[in-house]
Amino acid sequence: MLQRPSNSYSGESWASAAAAGAVPERLVIVTDAWHPQVNGVVRSIENTNRELARMGVEVSMVTPERFASIPCPTYPEIRLSIAWYSRIAREIEKHKPSYVHIATEGPLGLTARRWCLRKRMPFSTSYHTRFPEYVSARLPIPSSWLYAFVRWFHNGGAGCMVATPSLARELSAKGIKNLMPWSRGIDATQFHPMPLEEKPFGLARPIFMTVGRVALEKNLPAFLDLDLPGSKVVVGDGPARAELAERYPNVHFTGVKFGEELAKAYAQADVFVFPSLTDTFGNTILEALASGVPVAAYPVTGPLDIIGEESLVGALNENLQTACLAALSGSREKARELAMQYSWEAATLQFINNIRAANGVITPKWKKAWQYATKSLPRSRKPGDSTGPLPSSD
Repeated sequence: MLQRPSNSYSGESWASAAAAGAVPERLVIVTDAWHPQVNGVVRSIENTNRELARMGVEVSMVTPERFASIPCPTYPEIRLSIAWYSRIAREIEKHKPSYVHIATEGPLGLTARRWCLRKRMPFSTSYHTRFPEYVSARLPIPSSWLYAFVRWFHNGGAGCMVATPSLARELSAKGIKNLMPWSRGIDATQFHPMPLEEKPFGLARPIFMTVGRVALEKNLPAFLDLDLPGSKVVVGDGPARAELAERYPNVHFTGVKFGEELAKAYAQADVFVFPSLTDTFGNTILEALASGVPVAAYPVTGPLDIIGEESLVGALNENLQTACLAALSGSREKARELAMQYSWEAATLQFINNIRAANGVITPKWKKAWQYATKSLPRSRKPGDSTGPLPSSD
């Protein structure tokens, strides 16, 4: 039963009033990933918040900006918040939330989880990052131990949102319950095709480009080691940039780009290369497709869900070089068409309806379709196929 938001959080029921629209919807999102980080988690929350505001949902953020922090070991760009339980509890309670959503499994997320359980406040979570694999790559901790923590963390909530059916299958097999579909969208006005320059970045074509954090978990050497025609471009920054720039002097590292500069960079690529084996979706895939750029990737979670094994908009192959060369013949027009099937409005409607369902305000209608979708993936994703976000629980 959802609890009435109040300073005491005494447990009065208010679900019927919320369903009737008598109580304004106030959502508190708790996240350890926030500015100045540049990653898919931050961008997804920002875009979702923008759409939630348009829907009339009042959103308040609890982020590391409000607390003292220390750099994460082995990844100093990520800050770990330091705050007493009482301080974080006050931050949540001052917003009198109708709902609480916990986006990350870090210090803030852990404390918010504790607060919700103590106050008997239902909460939802989301699985953005392959936390066990990332930690195991840096520290001598078995991923099985870390997945035990992930199960404990997410199963304490009323629903865990995941971006794709293939990821839902993986997590379900590891014992994570109450999985909910939350896809992603694309700003098709920012990312769009542009006239191709003869020598973008002063480099010879074809341009093979990747965009994102320059970090260990992104598997960049799998791309940078390839024997490919033309030029390779890496857009982004991160803890591995200096090492990789020294190791690969023939690769053009642009540093991080934003806004129109980023959109222009995407649009000049001939092939977008996505070498990651551990991403849970791949927002940059949608940005590339919206820019009219075919995609080359491994057949793993994210690329499989967005593109499919047989596609007109790119190529997936266990041999990344084969995928890159095949993607050169991908259709730039079809790539754009596929991206246009994803919108932040639809994805955000999924998100807020998941939260309403987790709090007992509505009954989800997507469950049967989602359970079916998690059993199998289509071999081909073409423009016009049923794709993008799964049906919302309206």
